[in-house]
Amino acid sequence: MTASASRHADHPIDPLFLERWSTRAFTGEEISETELLTLFEAARWAPSAYNAQPWRFLYARRNTQAWDRFFGLLNPFNQSWADRAAALVVLVSDPQFQPPGADQPVLLRSHSLDAGAAWGNLALQAARGGWQAHGLGGFDIERAITELNVPTGYHVELAIAIGRPGPRPDLPEALLARELPSGRRPIETFAFEGGFVSA
Repeated sequence: MTASASRHADHPIDPLFLERWSTRAFTGEEISETELLTLFEAARWAPSAYNAQPWRFLYARRNTQAWDRFFGLLNPFNQSWADRAAALVVLVSDPQFQPPGADQPVLLRSHSLDAGAAWGNLALQAARGGWQAHGLGGFDIERAITELNVPTGYHVELAIAIGRPGPRPDLPEALLARELPSGRRPIETFAFEGGFVSA
């Protein structure tokens, strides 16, 4: 069994998987361009169908010109804690790709799955470097498409807040009780040898 703080794995895994979690308490510390590019470098090496690499990361670091535009896309609940993030990212995927030797692009059925693999790599690299990345769906997707110049046909997946973990008391009162690493369902509820088993 592997353990890290309040989390325990039922089987031996790298502790990094337990150290990564979606905190909302950030210090407000800035992240350098080099440190942020390191997270994108980890995302770059994610697996994807046909090596299509359909992910696109749009981002703003705090105290830069683009920050207010990205922050303004978040709903009020997420703004209440993400104001202390070091970077805000919007993950977009391209549903089309052109196979080698083909004349026309075709649908890449796994574009969201592949973008998710890239996001997972980014989140793990963030935890390895003393940061944390929190994925969130509470933002204005239609405005993101317009204000971030997302090309027609691309799919907006999620927003991500990245920051250095900070003390819990800095959070709004309503969020304090939720600021704990969450557990996971047992493996037997989602992994079935031989075929799908209904609950």
